[in-house]
Amino acid sequence: MAATKSPAPTRGVRPCKFCEIVAGREQSFSVYADDFAVAFLDHRPLILGHVLLIPRAHYQALADTPDEVMAALAVRAKRISSALMRGLDAEGSFIALNNVVSQSLPHIHFHIVPRRSGDGLFSARLIWKRASYRNDAQREAIATKIRAALATAS
Repeated sequence: MAATKSPAPTRGVRPCKFCEIVAGREQSFSVYADDFAVAFLDHRPLILGHVLLIPRAHYQALADTPDEVMAALAVRAKRISSALMRGLDAEGSFIALNNVVSQSLPHIHFHIVPRRSGDGLFSARLIWKRASYRNDAQREAIATKIRAALATAS
């Protein structure tokens, strides 16, 4: 699997924020990490517990991402979704991938969002509203619940 290497920062060009998280240079509230991928809480969640799953290698968009990378991410998304539901007592999950349009950062990533009946995420006039964590302690508490559920997954 050939990956697009993240370029070294140059004057006036900002490095990829997700690559900075992978490198440990940017703060995140990690819920999962292995040699292939990293998952962490979205800093602007749709619902508290909203997780982003990214490959460690940088791919900008779906067309740039090899099939085997997408398959490996899908397996991890399934596992994280299950743990998120158990760890946060969610009834279900919403898994999405924006491609180019609405892709907030040009690094392929899945959104894994806990769902509950009546949570208001989808409505007749769909407007994505973002939730806010009260503080880093709340972020860490939610990340801890998801990590614990992942650790006990079969």
